[in-house]
Amino acid sequence: MEIGLLHFWAQSDWVTRAVAIVLVLLSVASWYVIAVKAHAAWQARRCHARALAAFWGAPSLAAAIEVLRSEDRTGILASLAIAGANAAQLHHEHADRGIGAGVSVSEFITRSLRSQIVEAQATIESGLTFLASVGSTAPFIGLFGTVWGIYHALVGLSGATQVVLDKVAGPVGEALIMTAGGLFVAIPAVLAFNAFTRGNRLTLARLDGYAHDLHAYLTTGLRGRPGDKLVDLRALRAERSA
Repeated sequence: MEIGLLHFWAQSDWVTRAVAIVLVLLSVASWYVIAVKAHAAWQARRCHARALAAFWGAPSLAAAIEVLRSEDRTGILASLAIAGANAAQLHHEHADRGIGAGVSVSEFITRSLRSQIVEAQATIESGLTFLASVGSTAPFIGLFGTVWGIYHALVGLSGATQVVLDKVAGPVGEALIMTAGGLFVAIPAVLAFNAFTRGNRLTLARLDGYAHDLHAYLTTGLRGRPGDKLVDLRALRAERSA
């Protein structure tokens, strides 16, 4: 008797085949999500630093937003800059009336930036819930297929007057393929989930730092640029004391 995937598929019933099809679909969908998220992470790592350098080097806010739109292919930094600029303009035009009356420009811009960061976080973390669900459920789906396959094999042997080891080992071994299939689907999803979670934390930290710099620029007019030297407070105090 030949033992293999084709023989297992031919001897299985509709329940086992349905479980196998579900595992295949979950595998294809998870690998699609992994590919999309990996490309987005690579694109963000590639263009964000260049986009921020171009933004702070622009002569005006309007020019900075335009260059950020062209450099930031992810659209995350550009949307944050647009939200902050719109909030500053709205507060300047409607500070004395409307729902924002009495609210400082700093608080008004902070609310707008926080709202945009929440939307950016939802975009960045999209697909992670699916990967986590696949990683946690695929092994149990495969185990269910194994249990059902063993049950189906034993039912097929129930009418035999004499059962030898070869007739039992073949169907049981083939049924265990479902457990291996569940692990094959789950392990890449779990590894990708952990990798993307760490990468998203770094991206959100970078975005939060940019939001603080943007808030300071929109409220005070001070602009931070890459390569600016920090003031040495100790040296400044020494000069003053001398």
